[in-house]
Amino acid sequence: MGKHVVVIGAGPAGLETSACLAKLGFNVSLVEKEEIIGGHLKKWHALFPSLLSGHDALEGIKKGLNDNIKIQTSTKVTGLEAVNDYFTVTGHNGWQAKAEAVVITTGFQLFDARRKEEYGYGIYENVITSADLEELFASGKALVNRHGNKPERIGFVHCVGSRDEKVNNLHCSKVCCITAVKQAIEVKQMLPEAEVFCFYMDLRMFGRHYEELYKEAQEKYSIQFIRGRLSESTEDKDGHIIVKVEDTLLGKPLKIKVGLLVLMVGMESTAKTKSLTKRLGLQQVSDGFIQPLEEVVRPNYTEIPGVFVAGTCSGPKSVSDTLADARSAAMAVGDYLKK
Repeated sequence: MGKHVVVIGAGPAGLETSACLAKLGFNVSLVEKEEIIGGHLKKWHALFPSLLSGHDALEGIKKGLNDNIKIQTSTKVTGLEAVNDYFTVTGHNGWQAKAEAVVITTGFQLFDARRKEEYGYGIYENVITSADLEELFASGKALVNRHGNKPERIGFVHCVGSRDEKVNNLHCSKVCCITAVKQAIEVKQMLPEAEVFCFYMDLRMFGRHYEELYKEAQEKYSIQFIRGRLSESTEDKDGHIIVKVEDTLLGKPLKIKVGLLVLMVGMESTAKTKSLTKRLGLQQVSDGFIQPLEEVVRPNYTEIPGVFVAGTCSGPKSVSDTLADARSAAMAVGDYLKK
C-alpha cells in the first residue's frame, strides 16, 4: 500500500505487530534500543503452561518477518513529533524515519527486588529472582545455591513488587503465580528430594491449563503452598535463609529455613515508555503504563490519532496475550490508514 509505519520496540509485541503489518502490505521500520531483538523472551528458558522453550517461541515469532520490515537495532528513540499528516521519529545515533503511523511496543521492565530490602535480594547470596532462576535453567547447569550446594529446601515468594502500595505498584503482574508453579515443578524435576514451598497472597490461575498445572504441582510433585506474605528473611552463619511468614489459613506465624529463596518479581513500566508518553502527552495509569483510549473495545488506540500501543507497555500480559494484542494493534493500524 506504500504507507510507512514505525514500530518502537522489538520484543514479542513489536515483532508480531511488524509481521502482521507487513503482511497487510505496509512498509515497516522496527527500531530497537538493544543490539539483539527479542526482548525478555530471548532470556527465558520455558513458557507456561506447555513448557515451550523461549528460544523456539522467539524463532516461531521471527518467522513472520519479511522484506517489508527494516530492523534498526542499537537505536534509542529520542524524538517523536507529529508534522501535518505524518510523524518524524529520530534516534540518538542520527537515525530518522517518517511514518503515517507509530506503534509503541516498549514492553516492561522487571521490578528491582533490591527495593524490598526485607527480602534480602542483593544482601544475601542465596536470595535470587525468578529471572535469575530462569537464566540458570537456560544455562543447563546444575541447580546449586551460591555456595555451590544443592539446596534441600527452596522457597518461592509471590507478588514481589506487585500489588504492593509501598512501592506504588497496585497492579497484578498476572504471570507471577503461574511462573512460580512452573519453576517449582522444574526445580522438583531437577532435585526430586528437595522440599519446595510457595508463599502466596492468593493464587490467580486465570489462563487455560493453569489450574491443571497448579494441581499437578501439588499432587505429583508435593509442592507445598502456604498462604501468607513474607515479612522478613535473614541469613544464618551457614548461608541458609530464614524466612518469617504468617500462615493466614492456620492463623499462626512460621519460621522456615531454606537453602535458596526465589523472589517472583513482577512487571513495571519502562523508563522509555514513560519518556515517550510524557513527550507525546499520552495518558498514563498511576503505575506508569500507557492508558489506552478505551480498554475494552479500543485497547490499542491512544488519544493521538496515528499513535497505537501493543503488548505490555499498556499493562502486564502473558506472551500469548501479548501476541494476540499485537495482532489486534496491526488490524487497528490498518483500519486507521485505510481511512
